Amino acid sequence: MVIREMDRTACLKVLAGAKLARLACAHENQPYIVPTHLAYHEASESLYGFTTRGRKVDWMRANPLVCVEFDEVVAYDQWVSVIVIGVYEELPAALETETMRLRAPEHPRNVVAVTAAAEPRQPTFDDGRREAWTALNTLPMWWQPGSDVWTTRPGQDPTTSLEPIYYRIKIKSITGHTAAGDARPSSSQAVSNPNHRIAHWLRRIFSG
Repeated sequence: MVIREMDRTACLKVLAGAKLARLACAHENQPYIVPTHLAYHEASESLYGFTTRGRKVDWMRANPLVCVEFDEVVAYDQWVSVIVIGVYEELPAALETETMRLRAPEHPRNVVAVTAAAEPRQPTFDDGRREAWTALNTLPMWWQPGSDVWTTRPGQDPTTSLEPIYYRIKIKSITGHTAAGDARPSSSQAVSNPNHRIAHWLRRIFSG
């Protein structure tokens, strides 16, 4: 396996085509990570997301420094991993008369019914939310898992309105690595290539 560092252009290309990310935040020295949908917006160099009130929002409000990981895994020796270091910015809520209000069905009969009930509709946004809406609409079912978690939360009051939270992650730095499988090295290659030398050394240790 050969692992190579990716340049910024290649990293951003991964972000543009990614379907799922892992968003990490921390509060009082405790890390927390969740899967979520984030859409890359080239003009603002930001990642846009949608969610509802919960632990990650409370923690990011307290500590806006976050990390996001994207990956594409084909096999153990064929993968791409991109890490974004950024800052959480919550977008201003729309006016009360324009705020999206959704209610959970009192007795949802199946997941489809719950999902349909929680699908966001487009209100009149300010520039920030309009930008978020435009970016997120490039992703299928982008309101999940945020809305699903809210509608299926134990003890959820069916009369409680869903308060949508649109946010962005301003990218401060980005790095990435890609791995590609290669043919088994010859003895001369194992000596000349540091990765091969390490693999050869580990094989000797575990083989006794």
